[in-house]
Amino acid sequence: MATRTHPRKRRTLKILIGILIAIVVIRLVLPYVVLHLANKSLANMNGYYGHIDDIDLAIIRGAYKIDSIYINKEDSVTQKQTPFFASKEIDLSVEWKALFKGSIVGELVFQRPYLLFTKDKVEPKEVVKDSADFRKILDKFMPLSINRCELRGGAIQYKDFSTKPNVDIALTNLNLLAQNLRNSYDSAAVLPANIHATAEVYEGKLRFDAKLNPLADAPTFDMSAELTNTNLVKLNDFFQAYAKVDVNKGRFGLYTEVAAKDEEFKGYVKPVIKDLDVLGKEDRDDNLLRKLWEAVAGGAGKLFENKNKDQVATKVPFQGRLDDPKTNVWVAITNILQNAFIHAIQPSIDNEISIASVKEDKKEKKTFFQKIFSKDDDKGKKGKKEKKKD
Repeated sequence: MATRTHPRKRRTLKILIGILIAIVVIRLVLPYVVLHLANKSLANMNGYYGHIDDIDLAIIRGAYKIDSIYINKEDSVTQKQTPFFASKEIDLSVEWKALFKGSIVGELVFQRPYLLFTKDKVEPKEVVKDSADFRKILDKFMPLSINRCELRGGAIQYKDFSTKPNVDIALTNLNLLAQNLRNSYDSAAVLPANIHATAEVYEGKLRFDAKLNPLADAPTFDMSAELTNTNLVKLNDFFQAYAKVDVNKGRFGLYTEVAAKDEEFKGYVKPVIKDLDVLGKEDRDDNLLRKLWEAVAGGAGKLFENKNKDQVATKVPFQGRLDDPKTNVWVAITNILQNAFIHAIQPSIDNEISIASVKEDKKEKKTFFQKIFSKDDDKGKKGKKEKKKD
């Protein structure tokens, strides 16, 4: 009997060794196969061309890592390529927190991602198209629905080479964390997903917070954002290219809250400019027309400037339906004048907009200037009503 079992054991051992060798070979070869297929896919994208330097697999963790990826936009006529997206590293994996809750979803972590918009590609329709195209690209690499996304040390840049001087501005050191995008946990919440982001904008700080329901049929969210202490002098190329003025001194802030549900939205935006100076000794070499224009711009700034706090500010509320957005221009004008001659708008978020406020009474209170300039409109409306009654 011993002589019969011995060959069986050796045969079984050889099979196990063969399987083990096959697994090792597959594990060694698989990253190169995946890299080849990924680069082939990136090279054949319609309107884009991309490349990946390396791919590392982490089978036990259910993940793989993309090292040094870039994606360029490609002109179909000239074949010229323009940088669009790049990232030092992308980690794609199963999200274990959601897996323990019974959902098989994925998470993405981007290290030093970079996104570039150029002058001919910043119209809203083009941005939406680029975003949709980018999601399609990600879908090719991430078969699971993305429930968590994190960006570390990113940048968003805008360039316009058609102006003099050229415009080149950027948002840097972007860090973003978006969680529960597929509602894989905390499903009882009205707004189950959340996004938090911070960034730097020319010595200024940007903060963004939002709660949302990505799975709702209509956009449903409650968000706030603030930009503080941005140095306007560092944006002079932008001002010279588009407004033909120089800023000698000034700090910019922006505060906003917006909420939306059931196809309706409500919010406000509050810009604040402090210590504005667009005409000074630095401009003595400018030509006459340039000096006149800067004097007008500077004069307008001084007119609407709060003397006590040395700042220009206004608050523009808005609300409406997503298919018919409207902004109350008279409220904006009134707030500018109130800020100049009555009181200064405080540089902070007002915490007055929430998901519950979207459905509040939309009847607008008339401002002082509306009461003066809209009497004819009111008479016209009354006349129409009387005609209808007749």
